[in-house]
Amino acid sequence: MKIGIFGGTFNPPHVGHLEAAVGVADELGLERVYVVPARVPPHKDLPAGSPSAEVRYGLTELLFAGDSRFVVTDVELLRTGPSHSLDTVLEIGKWHPGAELHLLVGADMAETLGTWHRAAELLELVTPVPFERTAVSSTLVREALPRRLGMEYLTEPVYSAIIAGGYYGARPGFDWLRTGAEALLGPQRVLHMRGTEAAAVSLAEHWGADVELAREAAILHDITKGLNREAQLQIYEEYDIIPDDFESGSEKLLHAMSGALVARARFGVCDAVFEAIACHTTGRGGMTLLDKVLYLADYIEPNRDFPEVEHMRELAYTDIDAALLYGMELTGESLRARGISPHPRTQAALDGFKMRVAD
Repeated sequence: MKIGIFGGTFNPPHVGHLEAAVGVADELGLERVYVVPARVPPHKDLPAGSPSAEVRYGLTELLFAGDSRFVVTDVELLRTGPSHSLDTVLEIGKWHPGAELHLLVGADMAETLGTWHRAAELLELVTPVPFERTAVSSTLVREALPRRLGMEYLTEPVYSAIIAGGYYGARPGFDWLRTGAEALLGPQRVLHMRGTEAAAVSLAEHWGADVELAREAAILHDITKGLNREAQLQIYEEYDIIPDDFESGSEKLLHAMSGALVARARFGVCDAVFEAIACHTTGRGGMTLLDKVLYLADYIEPNRDFPEVEHMRELAYTDIDAALLYGMELTGESLRARGISPHPRTQAALDGFKMRVAD
């Protein structure tokens, strides 16, 4: 049996790792390749802020999940101290007595094999298989992710897991966010989402809010609006959130918090975006600038068409608090006309805006 052993920090695992391993496996006819994430690499320190070995292991499993020849093993995670290749080779050799073992190693590292721990013994047990590294490196990926770049170097499952977990300081790419949001929305809501994004960016630029966070919040603000009441309540239950009496009776109110919960769990949004999404239907006392931008963008986006919208759009660029007060009063009047009391959070926001506008 021909066995490959492919070790590394996989920090993070990227398409270069996958392409190299598949290429060697194909060329040599390897029947199985053990992929071995290191707990403590012997030749270099892990960069500050690297996720745990367990996280890197999970990401590596996602990278190689599509090819049954590859088995990601935790053999080095179960040890303490540096992850020496010899120890791993000896262990895998016990699993497959008499197998032909091949050690996959980057061409740059192959040049240093003679300096590895008990190198002579290691080279008696395995055949080194040097491969040329691709232009992609884990360092490049780590540097790209906080700048909303680097998705092309990762498989979709790995990228999604990194974003959801907040690893490497990663911030989601906007095209990826839109694709994910649009998959959850119907055509009309996609149109509304795009309009809200445009309005949020414009308002954020005008008032000095964080434009990127405003864009994130706008793209994701309605991602659960198409769900029925039962499905939204399931999301609340999943995250141990209890809806109040106002929310539990209204899908419109439920979707704000359920959307915020999904946005954080699936799309890795920060607390500021989470809170803006959570209050974008009711407002709240002490709204942040980002809260205000999203609330207004949702209200005045270009696809909205109601008698007062032009006045509200004008106010939104001249007195943001007055615009919020106007919009919330309109909503309150509409609700009361239908025999519905506004949410107490709306009243708290209204009270604050009335004081500020009066001043």
